Amino acid sequence: MIRPCVTALVGLMAGGALMAQGAKPRARDLGIPFDGTPGALNAITDVTGVEVGQTTIISGEGRLTPGKGPVRTGVTAVFPRGRNNSEPDFGAWWTLNGNGEMTGTTWLEESGFLWGPVTVTNTLSVGTVRDAVIEWALKRKFDDFLWALPVTAETWDGGLNDIDGFHVKKEHVFQALDAARSGPVAEGNVGGGTGMVCHEFKGGIGTASRKLRAEQGGFTVGVLVQCNYGARRQLTISGVPVGREISDLMPCYTLPPSGTPGRDYPACGTQGAVPATRDPTAEYGSIIIVVATDAPLLPHQLKRLVKRAALGVGRMGGIGGDSSGDIFIAFSTANRGAAVGDSGVRTLTMWPNDNINPLFDAVANATQEAIVNALVAAETMVGANDRRVVALPHDRLVELLKKYNRLQGAGVPSKKRTGKNAD
Repeated sequence: MIRPCVTALVGLMAGGALMAQGAKPRARDLGIPFDGTPGALNAITDVTGVEVGQTTIISGEGRLTPGKGPVRTGVTAVFPRGRNNSEPDFGAWWTLNGNGEMTGTTWLEESGFLWGPVTVTNTLSVGTVRDAVIEWALKRKFDDFLWALPVTAETWDGGLNDIDGFHVKKEHVFQALDAARSGPVAEGNVGGGTGMVCHEFKGGIGTASRKLRAEQGGFTVGVLVQCNYGARRQLTISGVPVGREISDLMPCYTLPPSGTPGRDYPACGTQGAVPATRDPTAEYGSIIIVVATDAPLLPHQLKRLVKRAALGVGRMGGIGGDSSGDIFIAFSTANRGAAVGDSGVRTLTMWPNDNINPLFDAVANATQEAIVNALVAAETMVGANDRRVVALPHDRLVELLKKYNRLQGAGVPSKKRTGKNAD
């Protein structure tokens, strides 16, 4: 039996050069090539002031009992200026496909300001998380009325998690908010990404960043994704058709899903195992993307910037399918004081549109790498009804990179996941 586990996460070491002994490898550690120069941590927290906190909730195993488990879910929180600073930032949002939810976007669109953290969780916990953010802010004397309209987004984890059991409570949200810190960010099966599936491999939370050259402004762009979208056949990594090459290792059930006549299924990976995919030609799921930058961009420019996250999704093979909720938000930590005070003219700085292309490039590149980091960090998970979702096998990915002449560096630094990834 898996014992109940609720963990508030600050982070893990990030980036190839900074990867501590025993820490998970990231995409660059496997030799996956990416365009652009990452920041020191290759994380959204490379943007000064940004803090991330996460709560992971895991308990139970076996047959799904609504209200009891198994539970595989959590909460991720991103603060633009840290958990102790309620000053708003210029912001914008955009949706590639709207089969999803992100609260607070009406006022964000109207005012051009993002107030408070961006939180991400599972679909049926949006209300709980939203309300908990308000209560947390009021208890900390962040009593501006605009805190009543926080931004909370979601993706669906109902395949692995007892999503109908509403296991995310306000205490879990408080833990994630209080745990928020700068520095490295935990990836994979953590926070809101705990029960998520990406291109029919185990997905979750991923992050990356880009640092522009001095002549381009020297700005930093950071991205965090909650990756839960895409069909296997679509998956492309650095131009390599990974999903078509690794067409086995699909999600499957060992126990029958709810509503199926009771009988034991053959174990996943054996003949007769029941696939957990409804339609192999369809794209199910969603992705939430948070973009941070220190470039002095105004809301209309941030709207342009956040749209470019879709290009990173497209490079991975995502198409924004009909049932997918692909919703993106961006904020700038520049122009401090733009919303402070009751009267008077504000003096702002703005990066010119003529020079904005490197920022567009940075968002697309960082989004692509953040998704791959989520896939690389994720670990095989067994959840409700013994649904098993396998992690992307590092050794087979490296072999494919070699086959297509795309490998950089030494390859797999970890022996943890090999062969059919049957851990």
